[in-house]
Amino acid sequence: MTHTFYIAMSYAVTALVTLCLIGWVWLDGRARRKELAELEASGIRRRSAQAKGDVT
Repeated sequence: MTHTFYIAMSYAVTALVTLCLIGWVWLDGRARRKELAELEASGIRRRSAQAKGDVT
């Protein structure tokens, strides 16, 4: 095994792991947004959201 091969494989594995993590976070974000939309559609609101007509 040459040094060049070792370095190239290290970069390839790092790139693959990074892309997998980015994909995982992206898919998880989509799932959480979908869950929030379902909860809000069923009438459940977030505590941080102001109610309609509520002036503070």
